[in-house]
Amino acid sequence: MSGVNEIRSTFLDYFRKNGHEVVSSSPLVPRNDPTLMFTNAGMVQFKNVFTGLEKRPYTTATTAQKCVRAGGKHNDLDNVGYTARHHTFFEMLGNFSFGDYFKANAIELAWNLITKEFGLDAKRLLVTVYHTDDEAFDLWKKIAGLSDDRIIRIPTSDNFWAMGDTGPCGPCSEIFYDHGDHIWGGPPGSPEEDGDRFIEIWNLVFMQYEQVTKEERIDLPRPSIDTGMGLERVAAVLQGQHDNYDIDLFRALISASEEATGIKAEGEHRGSHRVIADHLRSSAFLIADGVLPSNEGRGYVLRRIMRRAMRHAQLLGARDPLLWKLLPALIQQMGRAYPELVRAESLISETLKLEENRFRKTLERGLSLLSDATNTLHKGDMLDGETAFKLYDTYGFPLDLTQDALRAREIGVDISGFTDAMQRQKAEARSHWTGSGDKATETIWFELREKHGATEFLGYDTETAEGVVQAIVRDGKAVDSASAGEQVQVVVNQTPFYGESGGQMGDTGVISTDNGKLDVSDTQKKGEGLFVHITTVTEGTLKVGDAVALTVDHVRRSRLRSNHSATHLLHEALREVLGTHVAQKGSLVAPERLRFDVSHPKPMSAEELQKVEDMANAIILQNAPVTTRLMSVDDAIAEGAMALFGEKYGDEVRVVAMGKAIEGPKAGKPYSVELCGGTHVNATGDIGLVRVLGESAVGAGVRRVEAVTGEAARAYLAEQDERVKTLAGALKVQPAELVSRVEALIDERRKLEKELADAKRRLAMGGGQGGSAGDFKEIGGIKFMGKALNGIDAKDLKGLADEGKASLGSGVVTLIGVSDDGKASAVVAVTPDLVDRFSAVDLVRIASVALGGKGGGGRPDMAQAGGPDGAKASEALDAVAAALGA
Repeated sequence: MSGVNEIRSTFLDYFRKNGHEVVSSSPLVPRNDPTLMFTNAGMVQFKNVFTGLEKRPYTTATTAQKCVRAGGKHNDLDNVGYTARHHTFFEMLGNFSFGDYFKANAIELAWNLITKEFGLDAKRLLVTVYHTDDEAFDLWKKIAGLSDDRIIRIPTSDNFWAMGDTGPCGPCSEIFYDHGDHIWGGPPGSPEEDGDRFIEIWNLVFMQYEQVTKEERIDLPRPSIDTGMGLERVAAVLQGQHDNYDIDLFRALISASEEATGIKAEGEHRGSHRVIADHLRSSAFLIADGVLPSNEGRGYVLRRIMRRAMRHAQLLGARDPLLWKLLPALIQQMGRAYPELVRAESLISETLKLEENRFRKTLERGLSLLSDATNTLHKGDMLDGETAFKLYDTYGFPLDLTQDALRAREIGVDISGFTDAMQRQKAEARSHWTGSGDKATETIWFELREKHGATEFLGYDTETAEGVVQAIVRDGKAVDSASAGEQVQVVVNQTPFYGESGGQMGDTGVISTDNGKLDVSDTQKKGEGLFVHITTVTEGTLKVGDAVALTVDHVRRSRLRSNHSATHLLHEALREVLGTHVAQKGSLVAPERLRFDVSHPKPMSAEELQKVEDMANAIILQNAPVTTRLMSVDDAIAEGAMALFGEKYGDEVRVVAMGKAIEGPKAGKPYSVELCGGTHVNATGDIGLVRVLGESAVGAGVRRVEAVTGEAARAYLAEQDERVKTLAGALKVQPAELVSRVEALIDERRKLEKELADAKRRLAMGGGQGGSAGDFKEIGGIKFMGKALNGIDAKDLKGLADEGKASLGSGVVTLIGVSDDGKASAVVAVTPDLVDRFSAVDLVRIASVALGGKGGGGRPDMAQAGGPDGAKASEALDAVAAALGA
């Protein structure tokens, strides 16, 4: 008995013989839980039975439940194909008791099934229990004969199940199988628990409580049982495999995939065949249960699954739709157990074929664009989220396909950046809906753009201009005029005011007429080409049709120009110092500072940052002219101009060049050449000076550089110099001697802190090394040293306990350290000759309980615990002493 179908039937027959009703799998779309996207566990169809809302004609049941985890909270999609046990579709075998039997029967039924019916070697099995579930611990010892070291207490929520914030809940007991010491990993609860040696095959949930409120939990009048065994996992164990994809079911599907493509499931192709096999199952079952591919909800998740499989079919060289050809193999393997597959065969086949034909065009276009966007990326780099979102939003290329396509090159994707872009897109989409009042939308700007055309921007060459008012907007509505004190948004036919974009902040300044004056606090781009001035009318009135004079704040604009040009120089310097993988991922050009994000996989060193700063300042000192040209995008890129993938460029683009390269292959050629629509200095010398303030991480593979220029840089350096002088004066040394003096003070402080800590330890132990000879009492012939210590760090208690043991020779030492906030740490040490009689772990748990804690741990000769109530240190010492005399 080892085939998947035989294992499934054996499981169901076993529980049928033991009085359980065999209940058919419920659909993948839950009928009784609108909070779930898909059925993801065996208990879903029984949820209302457990809560008492539904009565059924049986009190025990068993199922083989089809499950999908590929969307929402339970999403295994991205791991499928690259691990041994992740699936989008899987089968959960389970047995359930609705107020009938409880722990003892559940444990006995489980143990007899896996050791007798399935014939698993009991020596390879171990179990976990919730750390306070002594009943389950004792039952496993009694029923299974497991030794204490093979029943592991787990204190985390992994071993305590809850249906939600309120409702039925209870401790769990998981059964693990040891695949052998040739596989790395440790048992649950160990530091190596994330390894693959010990694999959970069955989880028994003992539903014995009801969570009434967050604070109140009561016993259920009729405790229940809910178990789940992964069919694929147990099949791997029974078939002598460590990998789920090596069981008979997957071997058959992968074999069909190999035959259809002519490509063996080996090497780089291994993962693709696995993805296809897994995703074929989930796609077919979802379609059979009424889910069809779409762009939202469950249909969108199905489409993602299907397209991911189709992407891997393309990687295997399939020229025609593939998945529908593999459907007969799936039905042959699973059609008897799940007849819905047979009934829906034609629908599944046609849906797969149609979707794959449709997707092939999207796939070819998306892969081409992705290749262009990542040709400068290398192993360990990250594709920016904006690019990934453009592929998704504009070309229908899902994020997981982008991740899959880059996985072989070990390039990641900035998920947070993708999410941010998604949120911005959603916000923009929402802004196009018609609203009212405070929720007035952006639709008005598109109407004005259509009516008046785009605003002509004059600000590259001038900071003053004249224009005609085309529209005044107040509270989201167009008005004819505005009076003093009103805040309005103004559109003119032409303007020198730069609208915020490309990281550069919008201009401020003044708009004036013959009859009034307006302060401009910001300028924004709206409606595909409108420059919108955010203003307050300070004098007189403004009317649509008025001729106006527009004056940009010169000082602020000059600082913006300097900071924007400096970002170009720093960007190029970073590429020279760190490598050509560096690409700008976003920026902020403000009047007082600049910052920009670049792709780079690790922190930059101080030396690298200094070199970047020096190179940028060298170009500034050239005082070279900053030139701009209008060119086609293709010509600009052909001449070496940097273009950011994802930016929208028209037929003509502005190419900004500044400085001349001093060395390297670009020596004598323009230093920085970029496509840019922002405003810049006339010559590099106008920047004055750039000072890099530092760098930091803002996302995976993205670093943020911050800097100041010109007057802000000079002020920053002057402030730093003043700090140095102040510190030097306080320490009575010359500024040049400051570093060595501070280092000497730090060394002196460390020595004093060590001496103080040693003195505190000696005082704590009675003034001498390990305390005085009579610093203990005898309890039943056992020397016991117990001390409550104030002001001693918890990390020092073990060392003091070792000293105490040395002074006693033979005995037990208990130390309670009380911190300033009233919390306590306890350490118990037992000399080697007494560990057979007394366990430090047991004793320290007694102390912990007295201190208001819940346990502790360690070795038989040394253990540590804690508690919130340091005021009960004396009671804790008395409790340990009492235990010695018991």
